[in-house]
Amino acid sequence: MALSFCGNDLNNSYSVEKGVLNNGCFVDALNLVPHVFLLFITFPILFIGWGSQSSKVQIHHNTWLHFPGHNLRWILTFTLLFVHVCEIAEGIVSNTWMQSNHLHLFLPAFMGFIAATTSVVYYHNIETANFPKLLLALFIYWVLAFITKIIKLWKFAEEGLGVEHLRFCITAVLVVLYGLLMAVEVNVIRVRKYVFFANPQRVKPPEDLQDLGVRFLQPFVNLLSKATYWWMNPLIIGAHKRPIELKKIGKLPIAMRALTNYLRLKDAYEEQRDLDKAPSIWRSMYRAFGRPILLSSTFRYMADLLGFAGPLCISGIVEHMDNKTEVVTMKKLLQNTYVLAVLLFLALILQRTFLQASYYVTIETGINLRGALLAMIYNKILRLSTSNMSMGEMTLGQINNLVAIETNQLMWFLFLCPNLWAMPVQIIMGVILLYYLLGFSALIGALVIVLLAPIQYLIATKLADTQKSSLDYSTDRLKKTTEILKGIKLLKLYAWENIFCDSVLETRSKELTCLRTFAFYTSMSIFMNAAIPIAAVLATFVTHAYISQSRLSPAEAFASLALFHILVTPLFLLSTVVRFAVKALISVQKLGEFLQSEEIGDDSWRNGDMPVSLESCKKHPGRNRKQPLRYQMDNYEQPLRRQLRPTETEDVAVKVNNGYFTWGSNLSTLSDINIRIPTGQLTMIVGQVGCGKSSLLLAMLGEMQTLSGKVYWSNKNRYSVAYAAQKSWLLNATVEDNITFGSPFSKQRYKAVIDACSLQPDIDLLPFGDQTEIGERGINLSGGQRQRICVARALYQNTNIVFLDDPFSALDIHLSDHLMQEGILKFLQDDKRTVVLVTHKLQYLIHADWIIAMKDGSVLREGTLKDIQTHDVELYEHWKTLMNRQDQELEKDTEIESQTTLERKTLRRAFYSREAKNQIDDEDEEEEEEEDEDDNMSTTTSRRSKIPWRVCWRYLSSGGFFLVFLLVTSKLAKHSVMVAIDYWLADWTSSDQSYLLVFIILCGAGIVLCLITSLTVEFLGLSAATNLHHNLLNKIIHAPLRFFDVTPLGQILNRFSADTNIIDQHIPPTLESLTRSTLLCLSAIGIIAFVTPVFLIALFPLAVAFYFIQKYFRVASKDLQDLDDSTQLPLLCHFSETAEGLTTIRAFRHEARFKQRMLELTDTNNTAYLFLSAANRWLEVRTDYLGAVIVLTAAVAAIWMPFSRLQSGLVGLGLTYALTVTNYLNWVVRNLADLEVQMAAVKKVNSFLSTESENYEGSIDVSQVPEDWPQHGEIKIQDLCVRYDPMLKPVLKHVNAFINPGQKVGICGRTGSGKSSLSLAFFNMVDVFEGKIIIDGIDICKLPLQTLRSRLSIILQDPVLFSGSIRFNLDPERTCTDDRLWEALEIAQLKNMVKALPGGLDAVITEGGENFSVGQRQLFCLARAFVRKSSILIMDEATASIDMATENILQKVVMTAFADRTVVTIAHLVASILEAEQVLVFSSGILVECDSAANLLAQEDSLFSILVRTHK
Repeated sequence: MALSFCGNDLNNSYSVEKGVLNNGCFVDALNLVPHVFLLFITFPILFIGWGSQSSKVQIHHNTWLHFPGHNLRWILTFTLLFVHVCEIAEGIVSNTWMQSNHLHLFLPAFMGFIAATTSVVYYHNIETANFPKLLLALFIYWVLAFITKIIKLWKFAEEGLGVEHLRFCITAVLVVLYGLLMAVEVNVIRVRKYVFFANPQRVKPPEDLQDLGVRFLQPFVNLLSKATYWWMNPLIIGAHKRPIELKKIGKLPIAMRALTNYLRLKDAYEEQRDLDKAPSIWRSMYRAFGRPILLSSTFRYMADLLGFAGPLCISGIVEHMDNKTEVVTMKKLLQNTYVLAVLLFLALILQRTFLQASYYVTIETGINLRGALLAMIYNKILRLSTSNMSMGEMTLGQINNLVAIETNQLMWFLFLCPNLWAMPVQIIMGVILLYYLLGFSALIGALVIVLLAPIQYLIATKLADTQKSSLDYSTDRLKKTTEILKGIKLLKLYAWENIFCDSVLETRSKELTCLRTFAFYTSMSIFMNAAIPIAAVLATFVTHAYISQSRLSPAEAFASLALFHILVTPLFLLSTVVRFAVKALISVQKLGEFLQSEEIGDDSWRNGDMPVSLESCKKHPGRNRKQPLRYQMDNYEQPLRRQLRPTETEDVAVKVNNGYFTWGSNLSTLSDINIRIPTGQLTMIVGQVGCGKSSLLLAMLGEMQTLSGKVYWSNKNRYSVAYAAQKSWLLNATVEDNITFGSPFSKQRYKAVIDACSLQPDIDLLPFGDQTEIGERGINLSGGQRQRICVARALYQNTNIVFLDDPFSALDIHLSDHLMQEGILKFLQDDKRTVVLVTHKLQYLIHADWIIAMKDGSVLREGTLKDIQTHDVELYEHWKTLMNRQDQELEKDTEIESQTTLERKTLRRAFYSREAKNQIDDEDEEEEEEEDEDDNMSTTTSRRSKIPWRVCWRYLSSGGFFLVFLLVTSKLAKHSVMVAIDYWLADWTSSDQSYLLVFIILCGAGIVLCLITSLTVEFLGLSAATNLHHNLLNKIIHAPLRFFDVTPLGQILNRFSADTNIIDQHIPPTLESLTRSTLLCLSAIGIIAFVTPVFLIALFPLAVAFYFIQKYFRVASKDLQDLDDSTQLPLLCHFSETAEGLTTIRAFRHEARFKQRMLELTDTNNTAYLFLSAANRWLEVRTDYLGAVIVLTAAVAAIWMPFSRLQSGLVGLGLTYALTVTNYLNWVVRNLADLEVQMAAVKKVNSFLSTESENYEGSIDVSQVPEDWPQHGEIKIQDLCVRYDPMLKPVLKHVNAFINPGQKVGICGRTGSGKSSLSLAFFNMVDVFEGKIIIDGIDICKLPLQTLRSRLSIILQDPVLFSGSIRFNLDPERTCTDDRLWEALEIAQLKNMVKALPGGLDAVITEGGENFSVGQRQLFCLARAFVRKSSILIMDEATASIDMATENILQKVVMTAFADRTVVTIAHLVASILEAEQVLVFSSGILVECDSAANLLAQEDSLFSILVRTHK
């Protein structure tokens, strides 16, 4: 058929006799003009622009300026495109009745479509280039198009076409759209004045876009990019080449920063302060964040309403499969199947876009709310009154819960918030539509769903309870595991590891009982979700078959099936949402209580006239130069200014008049305080323990509540106090950061401080010197080291006043002297700084310029030492006797190797093992990286996008093969039955027979299979978790000691805590969800292909697209997940560390700096979280669009193939299934990504399962060893060579020695000479690779380990006690009588003390024996060694960490109680083995001397005499 514009079947097609405009064809041609004009003008500009701006990609963000009416223009243009599509469809349909082709019916519409597309591309380019003059072309186009359409409409009206004609309606809508677009264009001219005005307006880009660091562009991109997250493409695709790092995700836009949102929330909160009752957090949240929530809800409603278009279109398509239409009216057009297919596609696309937009807005709001709440909580923490913390009204745990749990609960509540009001509407709409389709029987189905919903809620609450109790058990289990790992050396030496292992397994079995309940409820919940729709469909169709006269048509059946699928989701989610709402109510109540709790009193000196915040921000250069000052949180927080007090004379730094201070109760802790602190001098505060010395310092700092009286600070000192608290407090930062504490770094001063606190030797031991991280997450330092760092911090600050609260308490005498002389007298006094020192060391009083003596919370005396000597002789004498006592201690102290040396030793040990571990770690990494040797991008890429199938298989196989088999078969059977049910429905509705019985049987089978699969998955997971934990515990407890030396404790604990938790609770539901969604998608695609085989052609490109989407997403998602996790920890730590160090931070007046840090950490974490959720949206939009394309292809393929009547049921089946694909595609990818992250836990646990165990068997059978072996205690060492690991050098070389029964032997040598290695060799704890040790005629290497270790006794250097009773600590095997235990305690001089305890032998020992002193703990260990009546006792540096008195007891006991036993003492102090009958002296692994102590001392040049001389 020939083509011609006006067609050639009518003669008057081209005649203009009745007037040009009366020829319809001419009017259509006129309509072409504007479109052609636009294309002619814009194409050259676009091409030239694109040619010259090849660098467009690099254009900086600041060009992303939106012209006025930006969003409206995009929406109008999209509507315009849609109307053009309708116009084209109408034209084509009309054209089919003509005898020849009339191009004028659809060509102008087609050109209009192209022009509209061009207009938006053109606009976007002009906007990015910020060149508004070129918009004139668009303005002219809108005017022309408007005029031509008006002419067309006017002509239609003349010819009598009205609203009932589609053509008229379309033209009218186009007139309105062009008019609106014209108005938008006029508005741009009005605002930007780029033409017709003399001075065009210069517009600056928003502040965020001037900052190159902002990478989160969602608020700034155009509407299309916003809806599809197009701007995320470079990030997600780039993640494939190199991992996403914090630098890559940059900063947050200003509107999303924690500070901005904090100010919004705080204003809303403070506004309510005027009312009588406490401010409501709910109201403040609504005022601050109500608008975005309303926006999100609007999106949500639109999405939900569009969701119902799917079932309706399906019913239309199935119904009108055979219809052919004649005249085009609105109604007829909606009966055209192709039109319906396109409408279905568009409805799906729009619905998904709105849904994702709604999700995004709530998530962004939730994150903003969390940032604001965190800032609010932090601000409150900084103002909490100290008494709250110390009286236990606010524990650290509560604060951590507020930060980690309550804020997240509220954030999650906001995420789910729109569901609360969207779901009821969705449910009601669904029921109405069902009623319209099926009548009364639909209500029965809906009733089934509604009745079963409360059961869902019940199950959900049960789940939450079970989870709580399982958490308690797992905490308990972790506590026990930690104890075992900390005392593993002792457990192995005493052969007690199995006893302790059993106690962990006992707790684990309780935990598993909880987990079993948890698994049961979870599987019930999954079962309900799967079974409810089947039950509803069954009830509905069975009722319909019995009560309805008419037969069910395929159209009704499948539309209602699709509706039931839509209905189930909100009902299932409703239980979750309600649960979160309840939790949110509780969280808000807790937050409210916290925000109302008492604050510290505003003391006059705390609010001077100096803007603290800016000062402290300036003090901190380089932290945020870019940030404009108005974004500093603290400016906002200036407390009310008070007028200054009349200052006292300048020679007094601080003065207290008639002070009565309290810690919160109204009883005063300090009463009648009248003191003055002289400027530039050293004031000491002394007194007994608990007389209020520390309280006095805190009262001066304004930390206590003042009942009456005043504290005056001299003017210049008000802001400069440095303070070292009694309990040392460290930041999680490097040593250097802890000392400089935000002050500028000065090398000379820093060095002087380090020397004064003698920190250099300790710093040298650290792996990275003073750049080593210390604090909670860093290296554990000893008490003395921590305290010296805190003192160093106080000395380093350039302040006028220094408060030191008992800085010597954890230091030994040498260090105290050094600190006093170098630090306090020299460093501080040279600077003429005012020093206030609280101390117990009275020998330093002679250095004091001013002394304040305290007693029972009041001042006893004040003055110089001379004053006190003359006026209060009694007190002076009392001090003198105390000083003499301290001097004696001093002498005694000097004999012992100083405590500091010991601390350094422990540190060195920790590092030696750490370094060895690092080597091993590196080796592991090298193994892993072998694939990467060539380091080309493709291998890393393929590795990062691979799914860890091997690990998955390991996980499944540890669950048991039977369960795996059951899982696979039941899953396949369930999905086959589901498909069969729907296929049966298709058959039933398409033919006239009744298929009711089979349908009921199939539905019943489906429900049963749902139950089986949900139970199988959960119990498979449980069985895997049980086996993995059991094997892990066994492996680790039986691992050789070396393993614990080289593996950090934290790493082992992580396997038992975080990783076990993931395996216990997270993997099974992910696995279930993944298999379900995958099988659903596969069965849907199978059915579509079965109904319309043509679909397979389209499937190939779709599958390729899907493959790439999931591949890119999984990699990026994993990186962003890691970033989110890694940025969360520092934030939580910062909170807990602030709460611990409140007094210090406030004394230093560093609140502003800490707030700034908190805001940075919050923003970093929020950025990662936002990007993660934007990446999820990116994925969902793409998979949803893919799903929509699948629906479109399925529909078109179904319409296109010629069908008989029977097939319409199948078409319905295919389309219903295609609709479900859109819901499940993104779940497949999300679950894959989750499973990949979770499988990492299995991988880590597996890596520990390959550790070698110790060889417990031995070559001699237990029965061959005499019961009372070793009866004499004779030890022969023959040519002994020992090493810790086959990889390492030997630590003992060819040692030969003979020890007679009952002999007392001393072993000595310098550090690292192999003394302790010998003690381990007696217990076969190290690798004896040559020679042997023979005890009473038996070679110990041949004995089973359990037997050998249970027959010898040892006392270790570090006393280890376990939590439990004293009885349990002395005799965990429960083999001894009480008399035996009391006898042991008597020998260890502990009997009277234990008798005095409540419960005697059953008295409780806390974790690590914290409720006893170190000396007492060591004596308990002695008693423990005595309980085990062994003829050989080994003491490994057992007196190293105890005082003189305890050591004397120990020596006495060893001589008397162990008189008949062989005692081997490994001494770090040679003095303790001077009476030994035989001394073995080691030097670097070789036995150099072996003789009695007296003989060796007689030889002047023997190593032993040298050691004795140097140690004295």
